[in-house]
Amino acid sequence: MAELRVRLAANGYPIEIAHGCLDNCGKKIAALCPAKKYAVIADSTVATLYAPALLASLDKTGLTAHLFLIQPGETQKNLATIGELAERLAVAGFDRHDALIALGGGVAGDICGFLASIYMRGIPFVQVPTTLLAQVDSSVGGKTGVDIEAGKNLVGTFHQPKAVFIDPETLSSLPPEELRSGLAEVLKYGLIRDSAFFDFLAVKREDIFRLDPTTLIDMITNCCRIKADVVMADEREGGLRRILNFGHTFGHAVEAASNYSLSHGFAVSIGMMAATRLSERRGLLTPAERNKIHTVLTDYGLPVDIPPQLAQERIRSFLKTDKKAVAGRLVFVLLNGIGQAEMYDDISEEEIATLFNQPKHSS
Repeated sequence: MAELRVRLAANGYPIEIAHGCLDNCGKKIAALCPAKKYAVIADSTVATLYAPALLASLDKTGLTAHLFLIQPGETQKNLATIGELAERLAVAGFDRHDALIALGGGVAGDICGFLASIYMRGIPFVQVPTTLLAQVDSSVGGKTGVDIEAGKNLVGTFHQPKAVFIDPETLSSLPPEELRSGLAEVLKYGLIRDSAFFDFLAVKREDIFRLDPTTLIDMITNCCRIKADVVMADEREGGLRRILNFGHTFGHAVEAASNYSLSHGFAVSIGMMAATRLSERRGLLTPAERNKIHTVLTDYGLPVDIPPQLAQERIRSFLKTDKKAVAGRLVFVLLNGIGQAEMYDDISEEEIATLFNQPKHSS
């Protein structure tokens, strides 16, 4: 078991990482997020697997909880879903003395967090992430949001959870592709902030894929530690926190251009390799460092090239609406060495063009 704390000027909260914590988090939820009743937001797949354990834990503590189902998938992360859930909460009598619980992956967490931030002008919520991507990234930091036709996460808020409960045992139910998708975000943390952690991941790949309990705790704890440190220094993404977007400027555009058929983690991996190539082009990374990053990503089974079926102009159109842009200029996070990230807002059209001219499987 490991426990961290996100210490903020207001609304700080604990992150508990422990095998089996899903079965006994009821008492801690009651203490950290007291409410008359709770709405558990989960998609139908996750609900079948894990809602019974969570609801039983809440019931044993004497808490009243209701399960609100959504359909699985990124396509559900929209304003229509938010409106439907708000109507259902109101009909069920939820008010400012109640709370929400996000159970599932990043989609459920983003939907639940955004809904909690605006329902009754803001009610508390708790994150119980069940996918690797959500456990190491989206459940920590308070960023919530939904997609609109123009792009991903363009409508959202900052709304910190009251607590995050991470049970690595839920990873055993993930399809291999979804586990690999989450590992892209894991590798990101080593690349932007901790070269020793990146080396650890390169060595521990087999232990991670076989879900070794000790290795999983160490891996998730390191990711949450790095993210918590960055969030505590820059809660509202005014500066440093933007390094967490390494791979996301190009990755989000690729993901949206695929109509979200490409998983978030796979798109981020493509985006990280694109940013790595830009870093090398600028002389910030050596060819050996670029090759090492390419090798580790591909060893983890992650894509590093744009899928050939995606049109360049479609990707470019989504790049233009990137929410991280400043005065119309794209902001890319580049590497000044493995473990050292910095924002750059002077990326030229010529440099962007090079990202579309890489031969397949190039390094």
